[in-house]
Amino acid sequence: MGLSLLQGFTKSLAMTVLSEIGDKTFFTAAILAMRHPRRIVLAGCLSALTVMTILSACLGWAAPNLISRNLTHHVTTLLFFGFGIWSLWEGFTEGGEAEDLVEMESKLDADWKANKGEGKSKPKGRDDLKKQQRSFPKQFLSPIFLKAFSITFFGEWGDKSQIATIGLASDENPFGVVLGGVIAQALCTAAAVLGGKSLASAISERMVALSGGILFLVFGLLSLLSVAGES
Repeated sequence: MGLSLLQGFTKSLAMTVLSEIGDKTFFTAAILAMRHPRRIVLAGCLSALTVMTILSACLGWAAPNLISRNLTHHVTTLLFFGFGIWSLWEGFTEGGEAEDLVEMESKLDADWKANKGEGKSKPKGRDDLKKQQRSFPKQFLSPIFLKAFSITFFGEWGDKSQIATIGLASDENPFGVVLGGVIAQALCTAAAVLGGKSLASAISERMVALSGGILFLVFGLLSLLSVAGES
């Protein structure tokens, strides 16, 4: 039990870090943190990613109970190889963080300008916002928190990392997968909120994609060898 927990934890931690650094949700957290209180943005984004990780792990845990474990193991192996090839292809062909950053900045900038216009027409809203900031519970029910949560949650839905988490949880200890995924999400989101734009410019998205691709292929190979060893 201890070894399976550790395996699920380490695989989930490494996979999530390499999947999320430079991801669209990473840039979303970074841009939101430039315009809103960091702790509220961090709470909103991290809450969404935690919920997503738990849901994905639950789906992966339930899969072997609905389908034969042998089949889910083969599907997981194929997913690892598929995501590995996908990540390597992205690393060699796509523009990477520059395109993602421009895209997310343009979307959030348009939304921010619209909200700013509404704020000018209602100057009393600033006083109301200050009152909300004095109350700790109200901070995490504020429009900023809900915005960070919803953008991150729906942006992550169906993402490569979510599907990989489902596959990993179907083949590894789900508690280890959740623990590793949540810690990795916390590290990536905190890095994005504290200095995501600077970090993104310092780290090569191509190298992250290539490293992630190699890691997925290694996981796929290990999964394939474990099947061969059992048969």
